[in-house]
Formats: sequence, structure tokens, C-alpha cells
Amino acid sequence: MTESDSTTPGATAGGIPSADELYIAFQPIVNFERRDVFGYEALLRCRTPTPRHAVELINDAIAAGGMGQMGRHLRALAVRGCPRTALFLNLHPSEFNEGWLVRPDDAMFFHDEPVYLEITESVPLSHFKYCHGLLKEIRGRGISLAIDDLGAGYSNLKYIADLAPEVVKLDRQLIANLRGESRLQKLVAALVKLCDGMNAKIVAEGIETPEELTAVIDTGAHYGQGFLFARPAFPAPAIVWPMQGLRSRKG
Repeated sequence: MTESDSTTPGATAGGIPSADELYIAFQPIVNFERRDVFGYEALLRCRTPTPRHAVELINDAIAAGGMGQMGRHLRALAVRGCPRTALFLNLHPSEFNEGWLVRPDDAMFFHDEPVYLEITESVPLSHFKYCHGLLKEIRGRGISLAIDDLGAGYSNLKYIADLAPEVVKLDRQLIANLRGESRLQKLVAALVKLCDGMNAKIVAEGIETPEELTAVIDTGAHYGQGFLFARPAFPAPAIVWPMQGLRSRKG
């Protein structure tokens, strides 16, 4: 990161915190087969005296025309804070409108482990017809793509066909109160099979109870994320696997 990149725009009238007030909390993504950490999602947090939600910070950055620069700064923090594990980095669609994302000195291109850019599924697919060229360039440099929040928002399965992500993350709405042999579990299992057929791995988000974990594992999902394993923290937390005799896979 250059000297000019070290200050997030908007430590001004826009209300965006300065760079040193922003930090990254890491939440583990767990490999069900090995029961270990597959990677960490990097989540925006703020040290300002009055707590501010990440959505508010992002909206302020967009209004100030500084989302691209802030995204670059956050990627650098994530790489610095979690150097030896795969990283999942959230990418706001507005970053496609700025030039920061494809700069060759972006920290994500120097991470020694796999990097997955997360694009939320709740943004209309029409937005992405303008960004395929940028995604192709980024992925050509070794970055992978994850579709976030499948099952929320627009729920447009065409994302998976058009963008060919390496990972698809199922929204908490599909995981909450998931039980074995339920209609919802059958739906999740069908989504896992669909993504498997298109060479995409599934992460089940928002797992909070051992019952949800058992039901998720039985769908064939590959990875999981949620408070049951660890809450977001800095430094990156270890995982806790519930001691209830949960099996690795169905059968």
C-alpha cells in the first residue's frame, strides 16, 4: 500500500472513519470432512466511539465516491491479518465502477493462499453484465469467485450459470431451524446437488445449533460458517466443534 492509499477517503464531511479506525474481524469457514478451518471471511468493523454497522460505513463510502479505495484498504488489512489461510473478501458491486479493484499492486494478488471474492446474490443480475470483463481479468490472476447469500434477495439461480463461481454460500434464511427429513432440508440438498453439478462448492452460512449442523452435513454441503464454530474476532479465532457425536457425513 502506498502512502496515498493509507487514508480512507471521507475522514472528512462524508462521515467515513479514518483508515486507522477501520479493522477486520475474521470468521472461520469450516471444512466438514476434516473438521478444520478451510478459510476465513474478512468482515468490516469500526473502532469509532459510537458503534457503526458495516452497511452504514459502506453506504457512506459509496456516497463519498470512495468505496473502491476503502475496499482496497480493507483487502490489505485482511491479507495482513490472516496471512496463512484462504480468505473470503466481500466485494461491493459499486467497486466495479472505480479503478482500484484491478490495480496490479492490490494486496489480494499477493496473498499466498486462495482468495475468494464474495459478490452478494441479492444484487440484481443486470448489474453484472457490465463487469464480466473485470471479473475475467481478476480471475485470470488467480482470484476465485464466491456467490454470497443464495436464498436471500432475488434468489436468481442464473448467477451460478453466468458467473461460474467456485463457491456458493447459502444464506442463513435457508439454514435457520433446519431439521432432518424436512422439506427445507430437501431444498438445501437439491441446491447442493445443483451446485456440485456446476463444480461449485457449498458453504452453509449462519449455523448456530448442533441440530442445524447435523441437518446441513446430511445435505452434502462441503463447508459451514456460523456462531456455533466461532464469532467474528481479531485475531482470527480457532474453531470449536460441538461435542455431540456429530458425524462428518451422512451414513
